[in-house]
Amino acid sequence: MKDNPLVQFMKQFHGKISSNIYTSLMGKTDPKHLAFLRNLEKELEIEKSLYVPLHELNVVAFDFETTGFFPEQGDQILSIGAVKVKKGEKSGSDTFYSLVHNNNNLSPDIKRLTGLDESDLQDAPDLSEVLIRFYQFVQSDTLIAHHASHEKKFLQHANWKSFKKPYKHRIVDTSFVFNIVVPDNNIVSLDDYCTFSGLEIRNRHHALGDAIMIAQLWQLYIKELSNVGCYTLNDVYERLARR
Repeated sequence: MKDNPLVQFMKQFHGKISSNIYTSLMGKTDPKHLAFLRNLEKELEIEKSLYVPLHELNVVAFDFETTGFFPEQGDQILSIGAVKVKKGEKSGSDTFYSLVHNNNNLSPDIKRLTGLDESDLQDAPDLSEVLIRFYQFVQSDTLIAHHASHEKKFLQHANWKSFKKPYKHRIVDTSFVFNIVVPDNNIVSLDDYCTFSGLEIRNRHHALGDAIMIAQLWQLYIKELSNVGCYTLNDVYERLARR
């Protein structure tokens, strides 16, 4: 009998960066970056985030703007935005944002949606450099994203493209968490989640703007989760597995 698909889904979102990554990086990356990745691997080997009270857990809310939905078909990351939530409090000054180099033409729809055009991306840093900077920002904190399968798919593809190794890091999907707090609700888009939760929608489809709204949702959710008996990520996963 196969595992519950949701359980399998959750199992994919934790682990560590394999030490083989250093072989592919050697000669291409600053030695300081290699030392950082080695230390990060050691920290990620210690599975401690599952049992930290949610109001004390340090997380990084993040979002990608991309050219489409299918990296395996050539869609690319255009920008990465992230914001830290430390022990339940969002720090407006503790943020990450970077455009990603792209020489291809953008579709009119993507230009209209993201507000980006080709000239914005031509002088941006390469994907591998942006990823290293993003990892340095995240450190060993737990990642959170809205409908995280999109970000996870692009992150894995980008890490393989840059370093020839998949990236494995715990990622919590805020839409699953919301379904615990407000079950049997058909809300899908980030806009609707924010409207339902009474949050102002600002800088939508800007990677950092979306990351900030995800962080605000997380702050609300962890308060609500305690009301339904979920105090740690382990409690959250167990509740999802029973649904």
